[in-house]
Amino acid sequence: MGWAIMIALALLAGAGLGWFVRHDRSALQFLAAALLLALAGYSWQGRPGFEGAPKRPAERQQLPDSEFAKSREDMLGRFDRAWYWMNMADGFQRRGDTEGAARVLQTAVRRNPRNADLWVGLGNALVIHGGGAMSPAAQLAFGRAAALAPDHPGPPFFYALALAQGGNYDEAERIWRGQLANAPAGADYRRLIEERLQALEQARAMGRIPPAR
Repeated sequence: MGWAIMIALALLAGAGLGWFVRHDRSALQFLAAALLLALAGYSWQGRPGFEGAPKRPAERQQLPDSEFAKSREDMLGRFDRAWYWMNMADGFQRRGDTEGAARVLQTAVRRNPRNADLWVGLGNALVIHGGGAMSPAAQLAFGRAAALAPDHPGPPFFYALALAQGGNYDEAERIWRGQLANAPAGADYRRLIEERLQALEQARAMGRIPPAR
């Protein structure tokens, strides 16, 4: 059946194209050679007896919002330029495309190299893409954010969050306790830090993470 279809197609193609070059002998010879070459290729590579089995593209797993996505608006604000870029990256992460999320934020910091919030977002995206590991690139991104906004609580808070997600709970706790000690009494972000410290204490009490060293 496969050969019959292939020959029929070759004849149809030859008849259709041959009409336009019927007065040019060399063109007719070239057309015939091309059709014979196609038939030869089919005889070599074609497998008409095999059943078709189209392969579906791999599906990425839908992921819940990261801890960064849940708390970034309270710490970094919303409805500004960085917020829009990070919302776009969140969409990639929810679809399981952590590389796409990191690329979005790499583009964002190239266009806005002095935006500390975007550097924080890039650091977080690189950690998530690395499976929780604090890579040198992620470390550099968090460091860049801290250098651009040394008095902003966001860079150290989210750096500590990334460390905790990677299993470095002691260093994360040290950073958060230092922030809490230096935070003004009425600062809104104190609540976020206190919640993270309380979560660490509860996890240790339940044996879910190692005791503090």
